[in-house]
Amino acid sequence: MSGIIGKKIGMTSIYGADGRNVACTVIEAGPCVVTQVKNEATDGYKAIQLSYDERKDKNTPKALKGHFAKAKTTPKKKVVEFRDFREEFEGQVKIGDKIMVGEVFKEAEFLDAIGTSKGKGFQGVVKRHGFAGVGEATHGQHNRLRAPGSIGACSFPSRVFKGIRMAGRTGGDRVKVINLQIMKIMPEKNLIVVSGSVPGAKNSYVILEK
Repeated sequence: MSGIIGKKIGMTSIYGADGRNVACTVIEAGPCVVTQVKNEATDGYKAIQLSYDERKDKNTPKALKGHFAKAKTTPKKKVVEFRDFREEFEGQVKIGDKIMVGEVFKEAEFLDAIGTSKGKGFQGVVKRHGFAGVGEATHGQHNRLRAPGSIGACSFPSRVFKGIRMAGRTGGDRVKVINLQIMKIMPEKNLIVVSGSVPGAKNSYVILEK
């Protein structure tokens, strides 16, 4: 599966081919440096390791410094491995090569976006799972509007079942959104505009796959 690493810039809207105004996400995708090429003979599978975004030399461990020096590139912050990269790249990509967004994606194609969703902290069941609450505020109920209600039976089974939806930490999860259409590619600025929303906050890393 071929892809590229990017950074979420923000959201905007553009007019599609049918004249409708489409909400879009702007992503700075690449350029990514090839820091490792794996093959079936030595590693058991085919993959290309891409690196993105500059990292301070003083904050880079020595092991990683040597890894990036082998690719003759500066230390990078984000490193992602893409298995079974597209066939036209097989045998053509070498360590140290740069992968540009225009080489991987074309306009009007569809892609999948993977990111880390915004962390919301500890939240109740209304915000976390969309519960409606116990009910109205009448009949003596003064503090039950956002309560979860009953969570289990009494004498049988005398416990709460695993997996029941309750309050807890929300967000901060790895989320994959599939089938986002590529509305526009600006290769001179390394920008790609996709329809819909992409998980994560501004300036968070996004993995784009096709």
